[in-house]
Amino acid sequence: MTRPADIYLRFLQLAEALRGLPSLPALDPLEERILELVARSSQNRQRLSVRDMMGNSDLGSPATLHARLKSMRKKGWIILTDTEDARRKQVELTQAALRHFDRLSECLVKAAKDD
Repeated sequence: MTRPADIYLRFLQLAEALRGLPSLPALDPLEERILELVARSSQNRQRLSVRDMMGNSDLGSPATLHARLKSMRKKGWIILTDTEDARRKQVELTQAALRHFDRLSECLVKAAKDD
């Protein structure tokens, strides 16, 4: 009988293999946290603006956050879209980022099926 931890460890192994695929450039750990925050907000159908993110002290200083958002846009993970207030930008996942989460989901399903 396989331990539940084995499923998770298989998932990590499969997910690590995704990093070697020529899809999007790699993210640093803070960028990964930002990406997950954006994804969760999107999943919950909540709007997430740059200003909203600035209020999250766990993401670092405003300068650090701006640098990471700029980097993530350049790498193709996120886009900033206009809102009704031109000074406010909405943070959203790109189609490539959504495909990345689809592939991660497939890894999780595969890891559970291989049990």
